[in-house]
Amino acid sequence: MAITCFDDFVNSLLDAGFSFSSGGHDGVYTAVPVSWQEHQSDSPIRWFTGDPETDPWEWRNRVLEERSDISYAKCFLRKGGYITREWYPYFLAVRRQDRSFADIYYEGTISHAAKRIYETIAEHREVPAHDLKRLGGFTRDDKSDFERGLVDLQMQLFITICGRQQKISHAGEPYGWTSSVFCTSEYFWDAAVFEEAGDLDPEEAQESISTQILRLNPEADRKRCSNLSEVKCERSSLDFRLYFTLITGR
Repeated sequence: MAITCFDDFVNSLLDAGFSFSSGGHDGVYTAVPVSWQEHQSDSPIRWFTGDPETDPWEWRNRVLEERSDISYAKCFLRKGGYITREWYPYFLAVRRQDRSFADIYYEGTISHAAKRIYETIAEHREVPAHDLKRLGGFTRDDKSDFERGLVDLQMQLFITICGRQQKISHAGEPYGWTSSVFCTSEYFWDAAVFEEAGDLDPEEAQESISTQILRLNPEADRKRCSNLSEVKCERSSLDFRLYFTLITGR
């Protein structure tokens, strides 16, 4: 299917179930037809033009603003990616294995910084990145721990991006660049998603993801997909074992 606009991309993504967002498939799969580093004269797709119809950078925002069946976050190999409602339970089953945040934290696979981030988001429901540091009590010296923890939580599917927001001045006026707004995955999705994940066997879910990857890209690097079952968080060995490449971290 030739992708020439946002609607084409959404239809392709819904069929695939998941995709890297950068246009580079990392040996696995992407529904984005052109990498930001590439230029194809025969494609109307262009990065960073600001055109919501043909700029993949803008598609991230449109998906979150216009759809309720697609998520976007740094969930694949610590890179941006999309997961549809249909496939989210499979990734949850692999990465969480029906464990709660507390379970995984007490296993020692979540940093204290990540715990502070998660608790802040859970308390406030939707938090822009520029407010998250302040609300969580993070200082400039905590920058590395904060950024690492933020991605770790996205990789484990405990939080996701739910929109964008500018800073607000003392006069109540928005200003500056927008930043991502975060919420818990439980807030983003309906309860049925998590119930379905709880009914799935993690190994069978992983096999389903791997099979889907090969359906989408028969030339996918099988060894890489297999090795991605050992995806790790930057700080600790988060149990992202399945993550086929784009997706399944355990």
